[in-house]
Amino acid sequence: MRSVAFGAWVKAASIHERPDEQGVSHALEHLVFKGTPTRTPRDLTFALETLGGSLDAYTSRDHTAYTARVLDEHLPVAAEVVADLVFRPLLRDADWALERGVILEEIAEMEDTPEDVVHELHNAALWGGHPYGWSILGTRDTIDALPVAALRSLHARAYHPGLMVVAASGNVTHEALLDALGRAGWLDEPGRDADPMPAPPRPAPPPPQRLHVERKGQQVQLVFGAPAVHYAHPDRYAVALVSMLLGEGMSSRLFQRVREELALAYSIASFTEFYHAAGMQGTSLAASPAKAARAEQVVRDELARLAEHGIPEDELEAGKRQFKGQLTLSMEGPSARMHRAAAVELYAAAYQPLDQVLAEIDRLTVAQVAEACRAYFAPERHTVLSLGPGRSFRRG
Repeated sequence: MRSVAFGAWVKAASIHERPDEQGVSHALEHLVFKGTPTRTPRDLTFALETLGGSLDAYTSRDHTAYTARVLDEHLPVAAEVVADLVFRPLLRDADWALERGVILEEIAEMEDTPEDVVHELHNAALWGGHPYGWSILGTRDTIDALPVAALRSLHARAYHPGLMVVAASGNVTHEALLDALGRAGWLDEPGRDADPMPAPPRPAPPPPQRLHVERKGQQVQLVFGAPAVHYAHPDRYAVALVSMLLGEGMSSRLFQRVREELALAYSIASFTEFYHAAGMQGTSLAASPAKAARAEQVVRDELARLAEHGIPEDELEAGKRQFKGQLTLSMEGPSARMHRAAAVELYAAAYQPLDQVLAEIDRLTVAQVAEACRAYFAPERHTVLSLGPGRSFRRG
């Protein structure tokens, strides 16, 4: 191909924050785009887009990332721009005064979106007081009170080579990547203290709960979720495979049952999250108040069926083919391969070539998958949270 995906991951994110500084990692991700000694915010934006490329950033629970996608010949420019962002941001008081308002608008947009709100509320209920349950955006109160000094302190503590991972994929060799990094100054950055950012112990979630939050609207949003496994856990592929068969895609059990057979919802989907110290699997749906209780019971029944009976051999074999196909197709693009390469380092996982991963999926047995179903998908393990018009929902 003619392109390269390039990125830098900082091992600092919401998992490392104090309660009174919730959102500081995401705020810093915003503020670095407000200029450097050699580039204005406009320069940073135009540098890659005018070449046909793109520049992006995101904050997750475990790390903060800055990524670019460019033609192979423009890798040196991408390396320069990302180096400017992560190593040399100005972090000015006046810029933070403006960007604080942008983040508050982002929080307001999330609060106006029921599908987002229900997941935020569910995370808080599932993980209790652990940072995995906090909002990555922070809260209105923490952002309002956050001084620019906190962002500068985080940058000084974490934004250096000792706490970073760089990855690239596409039409690029290792030598060409090192050359681009060298010309952009990456290899000249001082090797400061590389001690990891302090993080709380592995979460000990509270007992499963059933919660309802009343909110005006035309639908009830429902989220089921239970603790599962971390990224490097040997059961990860089994959990992901079961989640796919349960509710990921139109051929899944829940889509066929809840939408196609019973017409209880327009959208329903299962999902997995694999973090550094923990993970979760869950299902979300939206239904009218009159149908929500029935939809919830159907999901519970399907989870109970999984926990009791596992996956039959014929369904498992078909699921393996589907899972392997999805995984292989997802690796066709350089951005996906870049993220996978970075994840190996970020989550201390053993690197496996794609064929080795596919072989590992093939080796999953009916008994192994049945054990994963019992261990992670039993309905009594799930915290269930609903958001919507409560009285109508209870009548339903």
